[in-house]
Amino acid sequence: MQVLIINSEYPPVGGGAGTASALLARTLAGQGHSVTVLTARFKGQPGRTTEHGVTVLRQVPLRRRMDRSGAFEQVIFMLLAGFYVLGVGRPDFTIAYFGIPSGPAAWLLKALRGVPYIVSLRGGDVPGFRPYDFKTFHRLGAPVIRFVWRRAAAVAANSRGLRALALRFEPSQKIEIIPNGVNASEFPAVGRDWAPAELVFSGRVVYQKGLDLLLTALGNLQHLDWRLTIVGDGPSQPALQQQAESLGMADRLTFTGWQSRPQLIEHLGRANLYVYPSRDEGMPNAVLEAMAAGLPVIATRIAGNEELVLEGETGRLVPPEDAAALQAALAELIPDAALRQRMGAAARARVQAEYTLERVAADYLALGKAAQKGQG
Repeated sequence: MQVLIINSEYPPVGGGAGTASALLARTLAGQGHSVTVLTARFKGQPGRTTEHGVTVLRQVPLRRRMDRSGAFEQVIFMLLAGFYVLGVGRPDFTIAYFGIPSGPAAWLLKALRGVPYIVSLRGGDVPGFRPYDFKTFHRLGAPVIRFVWRRAAAVAANSRGLRALALRFEPSQKIEIIPNGVNASEFPAVGRDWAPAELVFSGRVVYQKGLDLLLTALGNLQHLDWRLTIVGDGPSQPALQQQAESLGMADRLTFTGWQSRPQLIEHLGRANLYVYPSRDEGMPNAVLEAMAAGLPVIATRIAGNEELVLEGETGRLVPPEDAAALQAALAELIPDAALRQRMGAAARARVQAEYTLERVAADYLALGKAAQKGQG
């Protein structure tokens, strides 16, 4: 089949959604399908490449940062992707990662050439998600979101929690669930040292991720032996550095800044406890990757996390915005290397059994084939 994926971010640009779309594209290409990706172009990148069997069209201009984009860039992508999508021919179906900004271009291809499309909901494109960041964006974009969803052949959320949020916005919409997947072989089961405790977080360093709560919790655990590495970049870093200094533990923290994927894999291989105190998620690739790397996970009990982490088996789940509960979970796992090792092994086994890329690809292909049949 010929599949088009539209996403404003694609590795090495962007975060978890970019990674998810790349993994799906490469899996489909490896199965013999013809896959094209339309994405934004960061400065210095070629406009067209072939990567892992995938044709990558980095054509939509004005991407200014590797790790994140702003509202202006998202609007530009939404407006310009509709022009560039007309150069991709006529695929069998399109997968639009995010209803906005990718959905309107997918709809235009349907309107002009009859190509059905699937909307892959990721979080930020669902009204009610991260209201502290996106409330105005969602209010202004609501008519476009409804328009795109209603004309899609299928809409899929990556977790039960995100599906529930989407249904609160549009109760009449049928929404499938297709979770993220991970290639566990990309994260070798290395022999790691389980003591002392080497904590790691990976992702955007923003308010959403709850790192301020993590530092508050760790500030009360300075009698224990631990270090924390924060892999990623974002606007919250200066405030977090100041918070660590005020708590007298700046020497225990390392901020790596933005890292390439091989560097991320190295950091996960050196750590022995993953912490993800996020306030909102769809289904975080970061947690899947940590589990694939054989790490136990302490995460907040929110959408996505609560489906991935099995309480007491692969890690600990704590209420969001609860630094005391986070502290208690850390106090249990930091000194217990044997428990962390058992949980890490169970975490890797879980993603290998339940969250394979082959399963994700099969689910999207099934929706695509049904969409084609419906068009016929």
